[in-house]
Amino acid sequence: MATEVETWSTAQRDEADRPYGDEDDGLNEVEVNGNWTPQEKALHEARLKAKAKRRLRKSSSRNSTSESISESGELAGSDPSSPKGKPNANDRKSRTGKGRGLPKKGGAGGKGVWGAAGMVYEDEEPDVRDPNYDEAAQGDTVYATVVPELDEKELEKTVNPIVQEYFEHGDTKEVQMLLKELNLGPHKFEFSSLALSLSLEGKASHRELTSRLLSDLSGKVLSQADMARAFDKILKELPDLILDTPEAPQMLGQFIARAIADHVLPMAFLDRYKGKVDCDHARAALDRAAVLLSMKREMVRLDNVWGVGGGLRPVKHLVKEMNLLLKEYLISGEVSEAERCLRDLEVPHFHHELVYEAVVMVLESKGDTAINMMVKLLQTFWKTGLITVDQMNRGFQRVYDELPEINLDVPHAHSIMETFVDLCYQEAVITKQLRDACPSRGRKRFVSEGDGGKIKN
Repeated sequence: MATEVETWSTAQRDEADRPYGDEDDGLNEVEVNGNWTPQEKALHEARLKAKAKRRLRKSSSRNSTSESISESGELAGSDPSSPKGKPNANDRKSRTGKGRGLPKKGGAGGKGVWGAAGMVYEDEEPDVRDPNYDEAAQGDTVYATVVPELDEKELEKTVNPIVQEYFEHGDTKEVQMLLKELNLGPHKFEFSSLALSLSLEGKASHRELTSRLLSDLSGKVLSQADMARAFDKILKELPDLILDTPEAPQMLGQFIARAIADHVLPMAFLDRYKGKVDCDHARAALDRAAVLLSMKREMVRLDNVWGVGGGLRPVKHLVKEMNLLLKEYLISGEVSEAERCLRDLEVPHFHHELVYEAVVMVLESKGDTAINMMVKLLQTFWKTGLITVDQMNRGFQRVYDELPEINLDVPHAHSIMETFVDLCYQEAVITKQLRDACPSRGRKRFVSEGDGGKIKN
């Protein structure tokens, strides 16, 4: 049996050592004769390539096996001191018997290994796309709020409430803060043009507040170029604005003059339009501004070009204005003009002063003309709702309280007051309660002659 096994292994070894078989010799002979068809020639080349690959695999496997076995018959990576010749677990060499017998990855691979000996690692920047990326561990984080840019429609919806609210409180710093929170982009000048158009439709106090707002925003939020673009736009829109505000050209001229005086617009703003304006309304506005700026000392007076609005005026100034209003009314007799002047003062909370001054003026006047005219004036103000019942009562009550002092200068003040109060009650200007509250002068009555001429208390 042993002899047969040895004979079979020898035959296998001899067959493997032969480089070519008998088939190859036959094929070579046919090739020499040159009688191959193209299909047979392609098949022959494929067989040759397959045999070459097979021989290469057998030779490499045989070489690796011989290198891995030492002369003593033990594996190359085994530890002599280990039991039964098992390979060392800490050895980095290949244990499959293939390869060159070198450590994997040059000794830099494996569990718990940081790399090859002598390798120096540099600091690497953290990758944001890394799943283990920790944003909080990267130091101080800066968060930036991105505000989208407003288009023309959104800008108008956002700016209108800001301007209307500013007309109520008059705080320019709050407007600056709100504008800095918005991203107006290239449409910054639209804010000024919208504020101007809204003020043209409003009161004189609104125009004064708008001029102050433009002065405070210039250089901080808006530049002179932005202001110039805003005024250019308003000049082009004058034909449409004049439909709602017939006095728009004159008002815009005053705005331009005030802006130049406040250094909101450059001094050369008017020079750019000389001989280049085709619109009559725009020409009227520019002429108005040029006239105001050319007048002597007008640059100083332009601060009050709109007057002082409402409660911003001193009390003494308001009293003076109301006295002048009543005196002009007594001379002209125009109730509508007096009503317009009172509305322009914009002090509804101070209308009791007008009632007080009107009654005192009646007491100090001579004749019935002033009495009838004042009754007519107060009746008109009462019917139109310009003077409320509270302001009317407060004005009369002030006269009642000061009547003893007024009587020192006007001896017949009590009788004139009673006459005036009765007329006002008949015209439904005051209430019955207010008429009954009118003080009357006490009369001293003498007794009969039989009492000795003594005066009864």
